[in-house]
Amino acid sequence: MTRTRTASLLANTLLVAWTVLVFAFIFAPVVSTVVFSFNADRFPALPWGGFSLQWYEAIAADETIRRGLWNSLVVAFGASLIATFLGFTAAYVDYRFRFFGKGIYMALAALPPTVPVVIMGVAMLTFQGRIGLSGTIPGLIAAHVVVCAPFAMALVRMRLADLDRDLEPAAWNLGASQWTTLREIVLPFVAPSLFSALLITASVSFDEFMIAWFISGLNETLPVRVLAMLQGQVSPRINAVGALVFGVSILLVVVAQLVAARRLAAARLKGSD
Repeated sequence: MTRTRTASLLANTLLVAWTVLVFAFIFAPVVSTVVFSFNADRFPALPWGGFSLQWYEAIAADETIRRGLWNSLVVAFGASLIATFLGFTAAYVDYRFRFFGKGIYMALAALPPTVPVVIMGVAMLTFQGRIGLSGTIPGLIAAHVVVCAPFAMALVRMRLADLDRDLEPAAWNLGASQWTTLREIVLPFVAPSLFSALLITASVSFDEFMIAWFISGLNETLPVRVLAMLQGQVSPRINAVGALVFGVSILLVVVAQLVAARRLAAARLKGSD
């Protein structure tokens, strides 16, 4: 018995050590970027030259970075709203209706993230150039909606899978219209996943680079602005920008997970009562 416990403890210890090693390998570049964004020296080298916020002050004073950040926030906000709406409608169609070619419908709805971003960027540039959207904020929002909508659809589909299919027919039999049932039953049930989808799609849009690089034109987003900075000289400001972008992205994802988990727990507790 003691030998079995020892073996189990050793296995758990090795598993934890391996997990820590994997995450350390993945996040080491990000951690180094954040650490050196506070380095007083111009070049990222050890030992530190001292703690300083000068690179954050430099990007705050840079008009091109401020404009890129504003463009990224506007595009992320617009893309997240539209993508979440489209993702919900696509997921609800899959949940409620049965029709010929449904498998093809779902495959096409989930296809954009599987397409190489270079191909997607070239296609968006060609298409939007013909209709006059290339280089505009609405064009960027439309392109990011294509990429983000499948993520929203996946989140809402997982939530709808827990909804009893008999609830809506029961409400219809009691006199509720389809719109009333959707508003009073379906939407409150999927509200946590909708909120999570808003934040996740905003994070995906905020970080997206390749498609924005093809079609942004003069309306550069923040990731495109960072690439332009790298093409000139390696500036320590890039570390500060990278730290801010990483912080915003992680914050959106963490808030989405916390809110969704809290609402799901509250819903399950209410259901058990």
